[in-house]
Amino acid sequence: MTSAYLFYAVLLLAGLLALWLGRRYLRERAYRRRTYVAPAAANWATRPQPGHPPRHRVALLGDPGAVATDGSDPVLQLLEQWEQETGAAGTIILLGDNIYPVGLPAPEHPGRAAAEARFNALLAALGRFAGRVVLLSGNHDWNKGRPDGWEYLRRQEAYAHEHLPTAHYLPTDGAPGPVTLQLAEGLLLLVLNTQWWVQQGARPAADSRQPFRELRALLEANRHQQVLVAGHHPLYSNALHGGKFTAKQHVFPLTTVSKRAYLPLPFIGSLLPLYRKTVGAAEDMAHPRYRKMRRRLLRVLRDFPGVIYAAGHDHNLQYFQRDGGHYLVSGAGSKTAFVQAGGRATFVHEHQGFFGLDFYGPHETWLRTYEPPSGAPEVFRLRLNGAPAAGAPAAEASAAATAAPVRP
Repeated sequence: MTSAYLFYAVLLLAGLLALWLGRRYLRERAYRRRTYVAPAAANWATRPQPGHPPRHRVALLGDPGAVATDGSDPVLQLLEQWEQETGAAGTIILLGDNIYPVGLPAPEHPGRAAAEARFNALLAALGRFAGRVVLLSGNHDWNKGRPDGWEYLRRQEAYAHEHLPTAHYLPTDGAPGPVTLQLAEGLLLLVLNTQWWVQQGARPAADSRQPFRELRALLEANRHQQVLVAGHHPLYSNALHGGKFTAKQHVFPLTTVSKRAYLPLPFIGSLLPLYRKTVGAAEDMAHPRYRKMRRRLLRVLRDFPGVIYAAGHDHNLQYFQRDGGHYLVSGAGSKTAFVQAGGRATFVHEHQGFFGLDFYGPHETWLRTYEPPSGAPEVFRLRLNGAPAAGAPAAEASAAATAAPVRP
């Protein structure tokens, strides 16, 4: 009798899991690759825009490491159009993962030629820009976080300086930062090397807490400016690294590693999403090192409402407004991946492209979405800072809004 009860219990659990996966799959089909805009921002297209040009523009291009090398890449074509429209009064920030799959290998490595070709295509597009170029590093640039990743990072930084000497590779030599760069009068960029906190093996020596103390001091000293903070790892995400998985990934869990790995492992396969959601791989928010870094960073940022934090890492476009701050995920520079609609997000889209920020007055910044093909209708824009108009959603909160404390 005991074995029969166990059999029926397992059968019942399997049936419930199958029903849950089926329901989830049908829900995903309803919004996959479609734009999601939270109800509070649903009338974004009707809101009046400034009638004068911005004083500075920023393009946030994350995870561009798999661009096409034959001149046909749609994101690079769109970026070059943005460059021509912007001129010298702009900055392009690469948010890391500049070369897939493992950064820039040694010259004798069999993958060196392909890595160079991708990086050269990217640097060529950036080299035609009259404005400023800033490069950050991501986990793939550090050989996917392996113990020899610092060597890969330093090799890429040296290559970038050689082939695009006007660019800034920040922070230098893989240090954690923060470092500052004045983009325009009243507009400051702060850069963090978030990979430093999750990296295995050798890395520049530093106190893991000191960068957050320095960041707080810099933000306090620059309250009179608009501040953009950039790092590779997001602080909020409705995608893979935030613990969100598709129904397909429960049945074919190896597709999280390779999109072609269709080995069916039903039921057992759900253990991998559960593991990455609760324990996490090194690149996931759930991982202890990432979780600690995120908690400490949020504790600082939430004391400075109006600050914008931009990241890549997840291959989609996401915007969150949390406790007076603005959190962007702009990691769709060369790849796309599932992103879950709803939750705390104001906007998400599983589509190639990048976010742009147009800075106008001291308390007025507009978030804009750029998606290929060139000339396609704009899918989302929103004013981020400044006093909101009557009836405006919380996403347009004033920079004087009250920040909530972060719980450890």
